[in-house]
Amino acid sequence: MNKKKQLKITFLGTGTSTGVPMITSKNPVRFSEDKRDKRLRSSVLVSLGDDNYVVDCGPDFRQQMLRANVDDIKGIFFTHEHADHIAGFDDIRPYYYRMGDVPIYSDARVLKSLKRRYEYIFATENRYPSAPGVAPTVISENDVLKFDDVTITPIKVMHGDLPILGYRFNNIAYLTDVKTIPEDEKEKLKNLDVLVITALRRESHFTHLNIDEALEMVKELQPKKAYFSHISELLGFHADVEKELPKNVFLAYDELVVEVD
Repeated sequence: MNKKKQLKITFLGTGTSTGVPMITSKNPVRFSEDKRDKRLRSSVLVSLGDDNYVVDCGPDFRQQMLRANVDDIKGIFFTHEHADHIAGFDDIRPYYYRMGDVPIYSDARVLKSLKRRYEYIFATENRYPSAPGVAPTVISENDVLKFDDVTITPIKVMHGDLPILGYRFNNIAYLTDVKTIPEDEKEKLKNLDVLVITALRRESHFTHLNIDEALEMVKELQPKKAYFSHISELLGFHADVEKELPKNVFLAYDELVVEVD
């Protein structure tokens, strides 16, 4: 009898746009010896068996793929166009050499930004010989994608005034850079096994949930488990923050793996 494949999420990076520690910082977290306080820029790997899907491709992408030993990917899903989520785009080249055009998924605005910033990747004439190739698919919050045993539902969330996409993979939802969620989009977040969501810091922020707001969102959406990510050193030491959280809420950290039946 074939063993049922488990959907799992690997946290490739759990830090905010500057990473943790931040250059020049004198925050005590910078000097922590707890590896959970060392955070690359936010990204996750969602896997079912050998099928790997990556959300975002930030400046630490190469390091993250090597660290997680990811040899194959089925596609990259972009949340939005900020540098900490797309700045590793050129590092998809080894996957292109291995598999041909790399499937990427984003909304139309993000694709336009990628084409502007990485014109050579999308060029159809006089292409640089080593440039990677991509197979883009434009998606929106109105779409549902099915890949074998994985159903992927884009979810519109608000990053301040900027609409961006989160993603639900079967019963795992990944929402980064969130400040608010439209009421109709919350319907897509019912009956979750795992919710991953922003908890930037303790103080209020104009484009991200702080930890109190994130806890309120978990209370409203009621997933079985929740993990906080996109974390700033201003949130504090990982070990201290975890002691404050409800029993079904956890602080994510780089290389954490969570499996769902």
